[in-house]
Amino acid sequence: MRSFPVSNLTQPDAVLERLSFPVADELAARFNEAGHRLYLVGGSVRDALLGRLGTDLDFATDARPEQVRRLVTGWADAIWDTGIEFGTIGARRRGTDLEITTFRADTYDRQSRNPEVRFGDSITEDLVRRDFTVNAMAVELSTRTFVDPHDGLAALAARRLDTPATPQESFADDPLRMMRAVRFVSQLGFAPAPRVLEAIREMTDEITRITAERVQAELSKLLTGRFPRRGVELMVDTGLADHVLPEVPAMRLEIDEHHQHKDVYQHSLVVLDQAIDLEEQDNAPDLVLRLAALLHDIGKPATRRHISGGGVSFHHHEVVGAKMVRKRLRALRYPKDVIEDVAQLVYLHLRFHGYGRGEWTDSAVRRYVTDAGPLLSRLHKLVRADCTTRNRRKAAALQRTYDDLEERIARIAAEEDLARVRPDLDGNEIMRLLGLPPGPLVGKAWRFLKELRLDRGPLDHDEAVAELRRWAAEQGITPAGDDA
Repeated sequence: MRSFPVSNLTQPDAVLERLSFPVADELAARFNEAGHRLYLVGGSVRDALLGRLGTDLDFATDARPEQVRRLVTGWADAIWDTGIEFGTIGARRRGTDLEITTFRADTYDRQSRNPEVRFGDSITEDLVRRDFTVNAMAVELSTRTFVDPHDGLAALAARRLDTPATPQESFADDPLRMMRAVRFVSQLGFAPAPRVLEAIREMTDEITRITAERVQAELSKLLTGRFPRRGVELMVDTGLADHVLPEVPAMRLEIDEHHQHKDVYQHSLVVLDQAIDLEEQDNAPDLVLRLAALLHDIGKPATRRHISGGGVSFHHHEVVGAKMVRKRLRALRYPKDVIEDVAQLVYLHLRFHGYGRGEWTDSAVRRYVTDAGPLLSRLHKLVRADCTTRNRRKAAALQRTYDDLEERIARIAAEEDLARVRPDLDGNEIMRLLGLPPGPLVGKAWRFLKELRLDRGPLDHDEAVAELRRWAAEQGITPAGDDA
């Protein structure tokens, strides 16, 4: 699919000439022969017009789900019907995933979270129930007819988000659409229409009707979009963040003339931007790094203390922040590994500032690497992104200091294999030397030897055995005979 300027999206006929979907055309021919219509719809049309269509295609049809299943059987390489109760049949053909949904004319009671599914009879009826006008366009594939009853093409050209019905009706039907609006700001760089912004501000409380899992999915897509800062700012400005990520707007601390400090909220947005700049360009957006960058200072409001004579302190805000991160991300139903990774990055993000001008011992460097573990690369990026001082000389000095730390890590890693720091004696040898059965004492001895390894680096075998025996004597453990 070729990309072309959004400003060219003015003539539907010219647009249609640029669209080519071989798999979709094959499918449309099967539906047409059976007397049914097939439309490419929604985000697929939008993305095709923007030149960013992937290998997932969405369709709408007048055929009922069982008829759809019969039509794709024998043609598709794979079929799934997990969404059949909502009128959707999934299929795969030559590496392209297809979702084919019967026209919908859902109704909402505006109390529960799910619609009452009702099949419709026309594409017009189907499109009016969609979230935004840029997603309410369709192409009838057998006749190449462009269907745009809500001026979605004009909205797409203007990069404007508006709703087919009034935003109040749309958001009352499904409040998650407010989060989707914010997400599209981040993903596509679009701007909500004034009436959409007004409706979001009026209806933010409605987001509490939505399950945490659905909100989290939209938040993750927002944070991994092209312009996540815009999305976060819109969430905060409209009040959505008060329900989704209340710790972020809470960072907008009052600053008085006697106790000035950096604007924590704005600083966090800058760190988010700078962390994104440090991501590997060929890889997918790093959700863990972006969450950590946005939330690294959320412990500051709770730890702010005014210092006599002026100034402000935030002692242990990294410890408090890590706890807050765990609580918030659990509430949003993030996976356990994401929660722990983000919390650990928040906990460690300040440690570098104890490095000074290189005063750390090799032991301290080893501990930094060991505590970061597989997060070390992300921690490097977060710490560098966190250097946001306006003083250019100070910022450059901080970056040079971190360069020095990374060089020391590389040197020690090359000498000692830091990625595999473990005691010089394993559990089996500890039990043999001390005559211990498996149990807590073995673990205690193992941890002693690991701490020794971090402090002094690798020990030769005899030295490690001697240190273990010395420790055992201090613990009142009588070692077995000297059979080392």
